[in-house]
Amino acid sequence: MSEKKKFAVVLSGCGVYDGAEITETVTTLLAIEKAGAEYEVFAPDMEQRQVINHINGEEMQEARNVLVEAARIVRGDIKPLSGFNAENYDALMFPGGFGAAKNLSSFAFDGPECSIHPEVEKAVRETHKADKPIGALCITPVIMAKIFGEAKLTIGSDQSVADALQAMGASHVNTTHGEVVTDKNLKIATTPCYMLDAKITQIAEGAENIVNAVMKMTS
Repeated sequence: MSEKKKFAVVLSGCGVYDGAEITETVTTLLAIEKAGAEYEVFAPDMEQRQVINHINGEEMQEARNVLVEAARIVRGDIKPLSGFNAENYDALMFPGGFGAAKNLSSFAFDGPECSIHPEVEKAVRETHKADKPIGALCITPVIMAKIFGEAKLTIGSDQSVADALQAMGASHVNTTHGEVVTDKNLKIATTPCYMLDAKITQIAEGAENIVNAVMKMTS
């Protein structure tokens, strides 16, 4: 029996407005197991840029840690992103949520002029250098656009975000639920998920499709 493929999954906290989108995260992890692979989960050990009340959308005056919050989703089974080593994994995955645009990058605040968290950029570049695939859901393709510039990506059909991707040098493809865009040269797969109004079944479909697309690129 061949050894199982192993995915590294990077989270940005816990909760759509200030961290990792929980449904996207859980359906991604489920899809990885359903595809016959394994996963380990990472997050940067850092203070969140914002803490948002998920009932009223207002910012809360308190501090939370991205790694500690992300641990809630995976029952504490998580590692600091500083310890990531691309040699140990076959693929790298980024579920969405505004935490990707606030904690993993500064896109929510700076748009195309954003910066990428150094540990995130290191993980992405090491994975790419090792010729291993990367999957990016929802808003996380902005990270790929900032790092690689000329990349073929999708965030769905939001024109303002598509324009920002293109300002960073990327090529955007409009998509709907469950569709995956693959940049074969860079080995990057992207899908829109909650960048579109979606039901949980549509999120699960997108997660499964992108995991399968990434799996195909691991062989």
